[in-house]
Formats: sequence, structure tokens, C-alpha cells
Amino acid sequence: MHFRIDQWRAWAPGLDSTDDWRAWCRAPAPLEDGQQQPDVGFLPALQRRRLSRLARMMLHVAWPLAEGHEALPLVFASRHGDAPRTLALLSELARGEPLSPTQFSLSVHNAIIGLWSIQRGDTSEMTALAAEGDGLEQALLEAVSLLGEGAPAVLLVVAEEMPPALYSPYVDDVPFPYAVALRLTPGVDWRLQLQSGSGPRADWPHALNLLRALCDERHCLEHYWKNRQWTWSRTTA
Repeated sequence: MHFRIDQWRAWAPGLDSTDDWRAWCRAPAPLEDGQQQPDVGFLPALQRRRLSRLARMMLHVAWPLAEGHEALPLVFASRHGDAPRTLALLSELARGEPLSPTQFSLSVHNAIIGLWSIQRGDTSEMTALAAEGDGLEQALLEAVSLLGEGAPAVLLVVAEEMPPALYSPYVDDVPFPYAVALRLTPGVDWRLQLQSGSGPRADWPHALNLLRALCDERHCLEHYWKNRQWTWSRTTA
């Protein structure tokens, strides 16, 4: 499977610009989550107030990559989704309180791509995935299939919010909140291969390891999940 990463953008607390991420990639380390909010000033104030931080993260990284594209298919992947909003709703249910229809509608996994479609007026094909540790690769399969069907470009966004403390015994794969957006186009710059195999668990979520490869201009990286071995190869300099 071949593709080209035409452009990328990422956000995490204290990391926004390409230079920020290049510095982090040289010496990756956990980040302090001070509940910073990514800038979504390109949206009307009324719309901004409805957004969770996960939605803000997604919109912040994806919006610049969509500039100049009136119609752009989108694949959004998040293993845990908007866990803080969902836990708040579950807590209200446990207390016997009525649920807000608005909060419920925004808690479902595909709500973020719905907001994206409305704000951009884009009715292109869009998909929201909830995958496990190889969610980036699963999303890439979906995105490349859209390229194969004739889309000139596809947006791929992987985002994870810091889970509430209640979930900390069960969720250990989100070192800090982050969002990574890739604009993919047809090409042979990168190749992704899948084969059976097992190996060590990566120190960082694979979307962040991909950023390290992009920043360091590495030509190969491997990612293991369960019995799957994913090999990314850069075929051109």
C-alpha cells in the first residue's frame, strides 16, 4: 500500500509549531497537562463554546490542512473518544439526573466529524474509527482506500484526550493529550506493509512515533500490536 504524506500538523500541551515538535522528537518526554486549550479562533464564538477539548484539538490540527480544499474526505480515529464528556453523562445517570440532549449528541464517537462537516460545509465521505493500539494503521487503510477510489486528497486525524482519573487503572496508552493530522495524497513516498509477528510495545503512541520518523527523516519504522507487525517504509528521500 503506497501513499504520500503531503503535509502534517500536530498539537499537545505546549507543543504546536513544527519547531516545537522537532524539539520534542529529539528528546521525547512526558508533558505536563495544564488543561491548555488549542486555538480555534477561526470558528464563531457560539460554536466554540460547545466544543470539548478533544474536538478543539481535532479542529485545530485539521483545519489548516483543509485550506484550499472545498471537498476533502476525512478519517478520524480515537481509541477512547471523548471520555471526560462520557463520564460526566454516566455520572449524571448514576445520580438519577436528566441528561442534556446536546451533551449526549456531542458524546457519540462520530460527533466530532459531524461538527467538522457542519462548520466547513463539506459533505464528503467521512469516517470515525475506534480502534486499539494500531488505530493509526487502521485509519490509514481506510484513507488509502478513499485515495484508490479517486479522492485527490484525504485527511487523517488521530486524537486522544487525557482520560479521567477514574479510568487510570485501565487506560495506560495516553501519556498526554495529543492530536496528529496528516493530509494524504496518491504517491509512492511511503509504503505500509502488514505481516504476522510480535515485538516490544512502543514507548509512545504510534502517531507520535510517526511524527518522530517524519521529523528525523527516518526511512523505516515498525509497530507491533498483538500479532500484527506494521512496517512503514519511506521509498523516496
